[in-house]
Amino acid sequence: MNDGLTERQRREIEYHKDHARTVADKSQVVEYDVVTSHSRRWWNAFWDTWTYLMGLQLSGERVLVVGCGSGQDAMLFAKLGAKVSAFDLSPEMLAYGVRLAKQEGLNIEFAEMPAEKMTFPDGSFDIVYCRDILHHVDIPATMREISRVSKPNALIIVNEIYSHSITDIVRRSDLVERKLYPAMRKFVYKGEKPYITADERKMSEHDIALVTSRFSSLEKRKYFNWIVTRLIPDKFPILNKLDRVGLVLLGPLGRFLAGRIVLVGRLK
Repeated sequence: MNDGLTERQRREIEYHKDHARTVADKSQVVEYDVVTSHSRRWWNAFWDTWTYLMGLQLSGERVLVVGCGSGQDAMLFAKLGAKVSAFDLSPEMLAYGVRLAKQEGLNIEFAEMPAEKMTFPDGSFDIVYCRDILHHVDIPATMREISRVSKPNALIIVNEIYSHSITDIVRRSDLVERKLYPAMRKFVYKGEKPYITADERKMSEHDIALVTSRFSSLEKRKYFNWIVTRLIPDKFPILNKLDRVGLVLLGPLGRFLAGRIVLVGRLK
């Protein structure tokens, strides 16, 4: 098949044909609480990121949402007045996003394309937002494209699953792989199929270095999820708070144990 896609990209598209149906079955509305609620979940990476974003002047800013999926993040930006472009590799996920945006009366430019080969003009965007997408893609190629389509000194926000390479060695050990992980998976996901594609891999510190090599400055680096989402579900607020506090108290050791990272920086 000569469509310009890699085998990995084709597998991603096939996976999301089924996943899009799951998304459509579970949610028919956009949840805006992360940008409307006065109470803030400081222990949660997604909420922490949007607390930061809400402190910016987003109205009129050109925002790119990379790997937008069903478009939930794109709609949050649009709700706050940004001029939003969003793309994904999956036509099924995009179709769901287009329907939701129309339902919500939001003007978002959706497009179908791979992150490694965008069709946007050079120097188009003030802000680039990447949530749970970079661990699915060719990171050097994607970061080259992000740099190309961004304005000089554009803001980039990254929120990704992460595992230090030392921690990952433990994770891939026979004991964890064969005994502990199956039991943990059953407990965390309660029998539901987890959203994990065949080719995705958690970002390592080496991947993070590839991303930040494109930065002229790093404004924020935070780590989340020590035990939460690994051994216990993230639905227990008290445990979530203790987990976050524990990582903070660990200081520099937190980067070896965290399961998620948030980066904010300026592109060169």
